[in-house]
Amino acid sequence: MKLYLITTDHMETKVWFREEADYVAGMNYVAVAVGSTRVMIVAFILMSNHVHFLIVGTYQDALRFICLFKQLYGTYYCKKYGVSRFFRGNAVDIREIPFLGETPEKAIAYVQMNSVAARICLEASGYRWGSGTCFFNDVHMPGRALGDMSVRKQRRLLKSHTVLPKSWKVCEYGYVLPESYVSIDYVEQLYGTPSRMRYFLLNSSKARMSAERNLPAFQDTVVQAAAKDLCTSMFHKNSISALSEEEKTELIKQLSRRFSTEIHQLCRTTGISYTDISNMLEAF
Repeated sequence: MKLYLITTDHMETKVWFREEADYVAGMNYVAVAVGSTRVMIVAFILMSNHVHFLIVGTYQDALRFICLFKQLYGTYYCKKYGVSRFFRGNAVDIREIPFLGETPEKAIAYVQMNSVAARICLEASGYRWGSGTCFFNDVHMPGRALGDMSVRKQRRLLKSHTVLPKSWKVCEYGYVLPESYVSIDYVEQLYGTPSRMRYFLLNSSKARMSAERNLPAFQDTVVQAAAKDLCTSMFHKNSISALSEEEKTELIKQLSRRFSTEIHQLCRTTGISYTDISNMLEAF
């Protein structure tokens, strides 16, 4: 058995999760994919335009898992938003992480600190959409066991007919708690102590990236909602696609000034290409 880091390409002009309900669906599809493939999840995180998973298994296990997860979530997304081929061109990198020295500890820290590097939260444990709350945590989110629910309710909640272990728990927000299936004991034994894990988190490449950024940051969902509101309030239009080129330029200017957004986030949240936004920003 080997350790593999699964990473999807960062989407430039789209986001995986437009609202909290999408993150909830994504979390449940992680649980469904784990239950279907029986992979050992060490750590994972769902970011707005990409995801990371660290698993123990074979390369085929990793490939089967990520393909199923993308299939499940892609079907949900396309049905909800009326689009097709959402993941077309979205490549996946599956990389073996050697069990040498402190490499596994560094890989886990890299995954966990994505939300901190994006300046979404101050600590990895402050981000719900992943395994950040799982480790060295004596205070766990309360949940209801799947076994206490009817089969019909489980299927409606998970949007899947896959049968998951009855002991797995669902939190008040409607998703299966990652502590139900993440290999917490494995990770805690690997680090040994909370302070040692914190050392790796604070010294990860993602932590350094966060320290180098001085601008305030807002989640993609916040900027995306603001863009929609500005379309209505400023231009009396109901979508960005309905704006003229001049209006799009003004929208980008407003978002850039109000949220100090960098160009890649503007691309993701508006769907406007990198080249076009670059030209708009240069015109300011």
